[in-house]
Order: sequence, then structure tokens, then C-alpha cells
Amino acid sequence: MAGVTLWGALAIVSAGTVAGAVNTIVGSGSLLTFPTLLALGYSPLVANVSNTVGLVPGSISGAVGYRRELAGQGRRLLGLGAMAVLGGVTGAVLLLIAPGTFRALVPYLILLACALMAAQPRLAGRGSHPERPLLSGRGVLPLLVFLTAIYGGYFGAAQGVLLLAFLSLAINDHLQRLNAAKNVLAALVNGVAAVLFIMVSQVNWAAATLIAAGAVVGGQIGAVLGRRIPGPVLRYVVIVVGVLVAALLLVRP
Repeated sequence: MAGVTLWGALAIVSAGTVAGAVNTIVGSGSLLTFPTLLALGYSPLVANVSNTVGLVPGSISGAVGYRRELAGQGRRLLGLGAMAVLGGVTGAVLLLIAPGTFRALVPYLILLACALMAAQPRLAGRGSHPERPLLSGRGVLPLLVFLTAIYGGYFGAAQGVLLLAFLSLAINDHLQRLNAAKNVLAALVNGVAAVLFIMVSQVNWAAATLIAAGAVVGGQIGAVLGRRIPGPVLRYVVIVVGVLVAALLLVRP
């Protein structure tokens, strides 16, 4: 851990733990770990890359914590997972060759997703087909997962908010089961992006390892807490977090 002070290491591990829990419950944990690395003197690119690599074990930990809710979702995740992998690779390549490409659009996308998620229960109960999802086209959800995964591989703050919002708008299922699916998709996005970063970019392994240590613990904490949150409350948590993240990104793009 050369180059990292004791207090710096404690700060990174603590941020990683909270981020792992937040990512498992809703998403946006990168808004904790990424600024922590910047504050400790890491360059933006190294901080972004090391942050992505470090949070992968936490994403896996959160997905494992939600394994009961994943039962029966294998076929669903097979197709969406492929789109997540393709999008994650695309986003990671964009980060390496064109930093700053489209991050300015993300706060507005998050706000739109939050608005749709807030309106979904009321809208879904109207019309002659009350159980029909709002996003019912066959290719709509895979496309949205692909686009979200591009952003996730590129930066990823509130990736989970977007994924969970789109899943809830396209699939009639319990929100906790959709949250479990979100955790798997996020793990795939972060995982393939991390592999690419390890191969071709500069990862600070001290920072990444410290984040991973905290995120694995945080992922389990998040699973325990998140699985106890009632569906309607979880929906409001996602919306509030999404709005806060969008506001932060607008103030500090």
C-alpha cells in the first residue's frame, strides 16, 4: 500500500463500505468513492479507473446477497446481461478515448427516469390493460440496458438508479426481484469495464484494493438492509437518491 497514508487508507475503505451498501440498495455509490480518491490526490482518470475496478467485488457481493430474489430470472438476465456486457465495454472504451463525451446529458436522463418511476404505479393502473408494462416493446428494455451500461462503463454514478427504473417500467415483478436483477447487471457492466481498464489503463492497485475490501462488506450490509425495505419505500428511496445525484451532477458536472 505504498503511497497511501493510514488515514487515507481508512477514508478509502470507509467510502468503499458505504458505496458497496448504497450500490446494492439503489446505486450511485461512485459519488462517494470517486470524490474520495480525487481528494486524496489521484488524477481523474486514475481515480475513475481504480474506482471501477475496486467496486466490482462489491457489486458481486451485493448480487450474492440478493441470490434468493434471483430465482427464476436466469432467462431474463441472459439476454439483458449480454446487452450489459456490450454496453459496459463500449462505455469503457469511450472513457479511454474520449473523456467528457456525454456526461452532461446524464443528470437529465436520471431525472426523466425518476419521474417515470414515480408515475409508474398510477399509470400502470389505467387503461384496459392495467398489467401491461409502460415500456412494452420487445426491444425497448434491452436497448435501455445497453445505453445505461455505456454510461456505467464510462462513469457509473446512479447507473443502478437508471437500471432499476427501466426494469420497473418494463417488467411486472416485485421491485426487490428487479433490484436483484439490477445488481447482477451492474456487476457485469463494472466487471467487463474493469477487465478492459486492467488490460490497457493505469489502475492504482492500492486504491482499488482498499475500495474492494470495503465494498465487499458493504455489499453484504446493503443486501441485508435492502431486502427488508418494502417495495413502495424502495421506490421512493430510488427516486430521492436519483434526484439528489442528478442535482449534484448538475452543480458539479
